[in-house]
Amino acid sequence: MNILLFSIVVGLAAALVVLPISPIKKPSKKETKYNMTYAIIGTIICTVPIVFAFYYITNLDRNFSSIWMLATIITGLGAFFATGKERMIKLLLFTLSIFIGVYFLTAGLFNADEKYQIAKMQEKTEIDTFDEKETPASVPPKFARNKMRKSFGQVPNTSYYELGNLQIQKVKGEYVYIAPVEFSGFFKWWNGDVTPGYFTLSATDSSANPKFIKSDMLYTPSSYFNKNMERHMRSAYPEYIFYGEPQLEIDDNGKPYYVRSYGEFISARNGFEVKGSVVVDPKNGQTKDYKLKDAPTFIDGAVSPETVSLQNSYFGNYVHGFLNSKFGKKDVKLPSDEGTEANVSPIFDENGDMYYFTDFTSPKEGVDSMLGYSLTNARTGKATYYTGNLEESYMDSQGALQIIQKKFIEKKWDGEMPVLYNFYGEPSWLTPVLDSNGFLQNYFIVSAANPEISVYGNTPNNALKQYKTALQRGGGSVDGSSEAEEKQVTGTVLRVYKEKTGDYTIVSFLLDNRQSYVVSSESNPLSIYLKESDKVDVTYQDTGESFLPVTEIAIEGLN
Repeated sequence: MNILLFSIVVGLAAALVVLPISPIKKPSKKETKYNMTYAIIGTIICTVPIVFAFYYITNLDRNFSSIWMLATIITGLGAFFATGKERMIKLLLFTLSIFIGVYFLTAGLFNADEKYQIAKMQEKTEIDTFDEKETPASVPPKFARNKMRKSFGQVPNTSYYELGNLQIQKVKGEYVYIAPVEFSGFFKWWNGDVTPGYFTLSATDSSANPKFIKSDMLYTPSSYFNKNMERHMRSAYPEYIFYGEPQLEIDDNGKPYYVRSYGEFISARNGFEVKGSVVVDPKNGQTKDYKLKDAPTFIDGAVSPETVSLQNSYFGNYVHGFLNSKFGKKDVKLPSDEGTEANVSPIFDENGDMYYFTDFTSPKEGVDSMLGYSLTNARTGKATYYTGNLEESYMDSQGALQIIQKKFIEKKWDGEMPVLYNFYGEPSWLTPVLDSNGFLQNYFIVSAANPEISVYGNTPNNALKQYKTALQRGGGSVDGSSEAEEKQVTGTVLRVYKEKTGDYTIVSFLLDNRQSYVVSSESNPLSIYLKESDKVDVTYQDTGESFLPVTEIAIEGLN
């Protein structure tokens, strides 16, 4: 009904502008009334279906600023058919519509400073060191999709459906992938009417299996006509400016909702600034909009990844305006396109809050040095840009992927979803490695500042353990984790294991408190003489690991 009324108003306005009020030939009074009435009705009849079809198909916002191109055509025709003073008035309208059109078309040349100010980020040097008690959401999306597809037999009437877009989320304290079941075509929708539910899969445990959750959804992105999710949102909010695709999120009770970001143009009809999100119950179509600060707590991605990617582009390109972004490129930094969702990668911090990660590189070709990286809060849209240690040069995500490709060139394995962490005080890329069939093979860690230091393991924690040893062997820093408390313990050594790694020895030992510890002879040279039954005084980092890292060790009789 809204789109029909909008189309009628536009059709009526078009008729009044196009049709001359004062005809060239002056007919009788009866003829004038007859001709004008039917001319207006005829124009409306011709215009309304065109406008209706255009807005229905494109799903464009129904603000009157969106008809600027039609207004230019209509006022031009009106000026052509009019005569005398009427022509002068309609020529003025045509000229005004030309100026408005030029303003809309060129707005992107002049609002670069506004875009940069909107996307401007707080700057810091480095992210906090990774807390080893936490497990990163490290299962790559491609691998998760493969596992879900292989479990598609759980879906009733399987031939009707296909797997929808993947979305990562925190549900009941666990990081999981969510993927809706979508219709595979028009006739499947016509016969099926509703989709049966969605899949969930752990984002931290690569050995976990997908679970199919039954939950009928009437309004979905793959439905047609007024049951289509985007069209349903547009029907509820005809004037809203949406950006990004609707994404499925579930609450802690397992109930699904579709979420989509909305906002406003920066100037004219150019640029975008996010203001909130629209939430739809796909079962009954109930719709509600929320400002970002008021979004329900179960929604992790109130800001769409497409919006964050756009903001990253504003921040990286428009630091000195539009022309500089195209020619001089002073201080310009390009956001990476290696992200898993719209060129950004969702990750979670130690508090369970979701952020979008992006690294920035130089616009100069052939340079794989990272200029910095950003983390954008997925609920608030607030972003922080990390410059890294300015005295060191960090390798970007593309460089990390190239190292993996060369490392496994014979097996034809590739990395996916590289994310920068601060492991033991060392900026490091953690990247899952997949084979040519999309199956997860291992986790690869490489130092961003010292690419010669790299390891891989079957699990993230296994790779981390090896990485700690590699850092000690390679002279890297091992500062513990962000949450690790330094403690002391005195006890008797029950067992000792020594492993030669390059020029140093890694000593692992078990005390009579039944806790294991690990120390390098690089930082504690006398540790190589450690033997069973020795009494020791140990200073260590309480990281929660099976083998706690030792910072200092005093052996009775040797110190």
